[in-house]
Amino acid sequence: MAGATRKGLVIVHTGDGKGKTTAALGLMMRAWGRGMKVIMLQFIKNKNANWGEIRAARKMGVEIIPLGDGFVFSGEDEYNRSLALEGWTLCKEKILAPPEAYDMVILDEITYVIHYKWLSLEEVVDVLDRRPPMRHVVLTGRHAPQGLIDYADLVTEMRMIKHPLVDQGIKAQPGIEF
Repeated sequence: MAGATRKGLVIVHTGDGKGKTTAALGLMMRAWGRGMKVIMLQFIKNKNANWGEIRAARKMGVEIIPLGDGFVFSGEDEYNRSLALEGWTLCKEKILAPPEAYDMVILDEITYVIHYKWLSLEEVVDVLDRRPPMRHVVLTGRHAPQGLIDYADLVTEMRMIKHPLVDQGIKAQPGIEF
């Protein structure tokens, strides 16, 4: 399309299927391969995590910052709520940083934080509205609210059809889930 406009996109990966974080990591790798500056902030992953993607990112010189304590099963979890809000402060700094700081900011599992009402969608959208114009922001996680889906430029829903844990009791495996 001749004369098509470019802009920083808001991209959402949601749904009950596996692959939301993996898709975001694919975008991160693609952007990094193009010489773009990228960062991923992970809301639920344990701050001491050393998963495969963190090891790979370290070798690539890309920042992945886990912000949480591990799995969260309830919005009543005050400790994880405080970690999420602390993490959101860092996320805002990265999203609103000067244009040369980052081309892409990935907020992995942020939809849980919104779903549990630890953070309002309005506050997230306000920050996204104030980001530098060419900064892409990727948001992942289950339960993306309709308002975020409507706001985003690109939304993909991962749907579980079959899963080895659910269907066969096969535990998470290195290189696949972590």
